[in-house]
Amino acid sequence: PRMFWNSAFIAVVGTALTLIVSSLAGYGFEVFRSRFRERIFAFLLLMLSIPFAALMVPLFIMMSRAGLINTLVAVILPGIASIFIIFYFRQATKAFPSELRDAARIDGLNEWQIFLHVYLPVMRSTYAAATIIVFMANWNNYLWPLIVLQTQENKTVTLVVSALSYAYVPDYGVIMISAVFATLPTVLIFFLLQRRFVEGLLGSVK
Repeated sequence: PRMFWNSAFIAVVGTALTLIVSSLAGYGFEVFRSRFRERIFAFLLLMLSIPFAALMVPLFIMMSRAGLINTLVAVILPGIASIFIIFYFRQATKAFPSELRDAARIDGLNEWQIFLHVYLPVMRSTYAAATIIVFMANWNNYLWPLIVLQTQENKTVTLVVSALSYAYVPDYGVIMISAVFATLPTVLIFFLLQRRFVEGLLGSVK
């Protein structure tokens, strides 16, 4: 139960924070125009080419100096501003009708109110698709938790399932049952949001 709680906390909190930060960034990149907007966005996309292996040591040093090693916060923080999800939300925002924003501004809404009361309801399919992608990535995250989580009580489900195969004589029955239980949350999330997921990938805006 402790391992499932750790994984659930990382997946739920990490997904919520990633959706908030990345959707705001994607919305801002598309709606607000500035002189350096495209250059900054191109720089972000260029950072996608940097492998995570090249970032592990600087990230570990950063978390160590912040006193966050062996905490669940250290697992969540690096993935909050996901460049891929920012790109995904910006592309989805291109289909968002500008007439709705103009009408909301005429009605006296400020930008935060437009985002919360107009953008969010219209783009719910996009949020559903992003939720599935981010939740699965956080739940199945293995390498970074393996590095920063150093005590048994902070381990996640993926780390425990992986450790089961290290025994001198692995119990494959236990490993398979553990794998099934570890897969259930992502399967449940997918089936709950399946229709919205397809709409979100197709760029459905109603």
